[in-house]
Amino acid sequence: MRTLLIARRELAAYLRTFQGYIIIAMVLAVDGLLFNAYALGGVSKRSSEVLSLFFFFSSGTTLVASVFISMRLLAEERQAGTLPLLYSSPVKDHEIVLGKFLSALAFLSLMTLATVFMPLLVMVHGKLSVGHIAAGYLGLLLLGSASLAIGTFGSALARNQVLAAVLSGCMLVALLTCWLLARITEQPLSDVFGALALWNQHFQPFQAGVVHVRDVVYYLLVTYVALFAATRVLEARRWR
Repeated sequence: MRTLLIARRELAAYLRTFQGYIIIAMVLAVDGLLFNAYALGGVSKRSSEVLSLFFFFSSGTTLVASVFISMRLLAEERQAGTLPLLYSSPVKDHEIVLGKFLSALAFLSLMTLATVFMPLLVMVHGKLSVGHIAAGYLGLLLLGSASLAIGTFGSALARNQVLAAVLSGCMLVALLTCWLLARITEQPLSDVFGALALWNQHFQPFQAGVVHVRDVVYYLLVTYVALFAATRVLEARRWR
């Protein structure tokens, strides 16, 4: 119950400020431009190819948006000096972290679902598989969940929002570029780096409309580990 109250309060804070609406507007604008220029433009493509390109571009905007959404979660509390008030309240550290994460995830979900009209436009002149659309959006939400959890961890480490965004961005880039290390290393390291890569190996099946349990488990595991680390950081700061 306390977790949900924190989540509701934080979500209301996103919707009361211009920051939240600016993020939504920028994501919709960039997604729309890329969708029109690359997915719909150029040579004639099959509907499935257009949809796959849409999810490809949307995954990039989801990652960037996750950094800007999550940077304020805990860093803003420290920057404003209100974190001691949270520590003195009868709320546990994991409830604080989970509540703030859920509010960010709810906001990201609203923003992601607001783009659904783009793939539906393809239905005007083509045919789409509902399963492909559902799998793609499931992948976006799982990718966003993992990115937001990493951003929550970065926000717990940082003293201000700018530093939180930098730390979160560095961690995301490190996970994204693991596929490059997988290409230049030998087994078994190449398999390890390939499995750790945030996008290359795990998101592409969703992009193609295929759902693998291993990819769902991977994103949920990254989310859990990052939130667990953020909780431990909060606990360590409490006892300083």
